[in-house]
Amino acid sequence: MGFSWYQYASRLPLAKNLGKVRTATAAPLPAQDQKTVEQIRQETLAHNRDNIDRTRAYLSFYQKHPQIHWALLAHLVSRNAGWSMTDLRGELLPRLLRTKEQQDYFSFLERGNWLIFHDAYPQLLLYEESVRRQTNLFYILPHLGVSTFMQAIWNHFWKTTDKELLTIGLIINEQNYLEEQVMKEPAYQNSVVRTIPFALQELLQLNMILFPHRTVADEQGSSLQLAGERVFHFASLLERISLGKRLYSLLFGGQKRQEAAYTWALEQPHTGSRKDYWPHLFHDVNNTDPGKPYQVKLMNCQLRSEAKRMFSPTLRQVWRPVHHDPPKELDWYKSKSDVWRVLTQAEETANVAEMSEAYCQVLTKIEWAVAARTRILKTL
Repeated sequence: MGFSWYQYASRLPLAKNLGKVRTATAAPLPAQDQKTVEQIRQETLAHNRDNIDRTRAYLSFYQKHPQIHWALLAHLVSRNAGWSMTDLRGELLPRLLRTKEQQDYFSFLERGNWLIFHDAYPQLLLYEESVRRQTNLFYILPHLGVSTFMQAIWNHFWKTTDKELLTIGLIINEQNYLEEQVMKEPAYQNSVVRTIPFALQELLQLNMILFPHRTVADEQGSSLQLAGERVFHFASLLERISLGKRLYSLLFGGQKRQEAAYTWALEQPHTGSRKDYWPHLFHDVNNTDPGKPYQVKLMNCQLRSEAKRMFSPTLRQVWRPVHHDPPKELDWYKSKSDVWRVLTQAEETANVAEMSEAYCQVLTKIEWAVAARTRILKTL
């Protein structure tokens, strides 16, 4: 996925369009378009019930429109959001985090997952309707609350089918949207972003985004390979955009990985449990004896003798759907200078592709932190 001079030159008309963008009040729509807006809003609402529904909707859309690379990327990243949500009620993290901290973290993850779907899925549906009608309908985007930046990006894609630029544009848009709607919110700053546990997760490098995929050689095996990236400095907008671009490069930089990840996603419905990809280590039934001190279960990424699998519940076992307040009405995009360099610089390459061993090390670190805390509590 290298970046060529031809690609840069082909994107120069977009630069002019971005420079002309104004956040003016959208003009009234004719009746047919008003009906389209309402239908898109209703369909988005229907699929935005919880992380399971959102994640499934992204994959379903990609099945119909594989030219929209972002939909598969969003599906896999949304799976990771679901796993992070259930970790908060799984085997280990409840032994390190208080109940309020668990709830705060869930609210943070759920709000971000909900907001991105609320903003991005209407764009996907409007593209689908444009294809169906065989006409450019992206002038409708402001009526769906979507940034004027994305109107320019979609118009460019409609003319050029530049898949990479569309994906990067969506990454930039969604992370700026998240920045304004969540990361700058005082409630989340105080309960999550500035908390000691949040800093501890970064320090121990516990945050990872994983793309399970099965290679031809291990089709009969019990475990999958895990491609992925560590998450550093999540509070930084530019780092989140950079991470998104690296994940895109990791997923689509080699056709075999994209096909392997997509095939696995089709075969394995998303439940929120990490059992989805490593059933040899995780189970959605809690077999740990209540009240007993925690005993370390893993050695070299295998269960110790007589150890039971680690509890990783399905999402709907432990979290109920959340009612969300509407997002703030704003357009984050102000000028071309804010995005042009990020939009057109060379696509970033993932630092590490294979993460199975690194993820095992993370599990081991968390386990020993739990065991140490158990010993400390016994002495008090």
